[in-house]
Order: sequence, then structure tokens, then C-alpha cells
Amino acid sequence: MKFIGIKLSSLSHKYIVALAGAFLMMFLVVHLSTNLLMLTGDRADFDKAVEFLLTNPFIKVMEYVLFAGFIIHILLGVIVWFRNRKARPVGYLVAQSSGTSPFSKFMMHTGIIIFLFLLMHFYHFFFVKIGLVPLPPNALSESDFYSMSVYLFQQPAVSIAYIVSFIFLSFHLFHGFQSAFQTFGLHHSKYSPWVRIAGAIYAIAIGIGFSVIPIYFLFFY
Repeated sequence: MKFIGIKLSSLSHKYIVALAGAFLMMFLVVHLSTNLLMLTGDRADFDKAVEFLLTNPFIKVMEYVLFAGFIIHILLGVIVWFRNRKARPVGYLVAQSSGTSPFSKFMMHTGIIIFLFLLMHFYHFFFVKIGLVPLPPNALSESDFYSMSVYLFQQPAVSIAYIVSFIFLSFHLFHGFQSAFQTFGLHHSKYSPWVRIAGAIYAIAIGIGFSVIPIYFLFFY
């Protein structure tokens, strides 16, 4: 495959997928940290964070980088998956061991679910921000994400859809965290158990952290 005029090998695809995935995992931490401000009881903290993100020139540039990261990770992830299906499924620089995440064989499935979730999430927030979708009844502006969240997550079906998506996101992250280390060759019998533990903690924290928000607005707001 040629990408921006450069012919990429299968190994290069895996590196790029891992790099994009690592970038997206860091973004999730920032995104979650901002969203959790909605639970402080004072929406002013969240509104200030949103205003900063919407007006900061660096953040605006990073928004395009983020979209590029999503597209690269998705497209090349699909290519790697199909190549591994056609050939012997060797997905990393080192041989898979019995300690490999059991979710590895379901990465494409969880990836598809996350992609569908992203479309839903963009429809509820980003497409509203850029004017492609009408404002919810309680929102005061295209950047009133707090009111949008209240309106959406007080609908049980929407909250359940988000929570289920976050569960699948945790499964995807659990293996993705480990596979990124393996792709970069950072695999060692001494450190791999700690990488698995760190990956599990990260994946669970992200899943629970995001799930707390719809649960809060559905049951406690």
C-alpha cells in the first residue's frame, strides 16, 4: 500500500497503527479528565475547560491531528487485520505467548463497535457544534456541551448505549495497550506482567470513568 507517496510494509502498518493508538489512548485521558468536571456540582468548571479547548489555537490544531489519528488507526488497523487473516496471524514483532490478552482475536469486532459509537458520539456533540445537527431543546449554544449531556444521558436508551460502548472500549484498550508495547519490541518476560497489569488498570479506569457520567445524569442529577 502507498501512503502519502511512500510504500509501507506490513510491519510499517503495525507501527503506525500502534503509534496512532498510543496517541488516542493519551487523548482519552485528557478527554476523560475534562468530562469528569461535569460531576463537581458546579458546571462553571466544565464550561471554563470547554471554553479553553474551543479558543486555544494549539487545541484547534490538535483537533485535526486527532481526527487524522482516528482515520489512520481505523484504516490501517483494518488493513493489518485482513493481512493477518490471509496469512499466518502474526500481529507483532514477537511471537504471541499464552499470556496474550484473550481479547486479541476480537479486536476487529470491538473496533467496529467503537467506530459505530464514534458516529453516534459525533452526531450528539461534534455535529451539533459545527451546525449539522439541530441543538437539543435545553442547549443554549452549539458549545453548551453540559446541557447536551444532561438532555442525552437522562434518556435511558442513550445512557445504556454509551455505557455498553464504554465496556467494549475497555476490552479494546486492554489488548491495545499490551499490543502497542509488543509492536515496539518492548516485550520482556520480566516486564510484560507489569505491562498487562498497567493495561488492565488503564482500560478499566477509562471504561468506568466515562460510564460514571451517564450514570450520574441518569440517576443522580
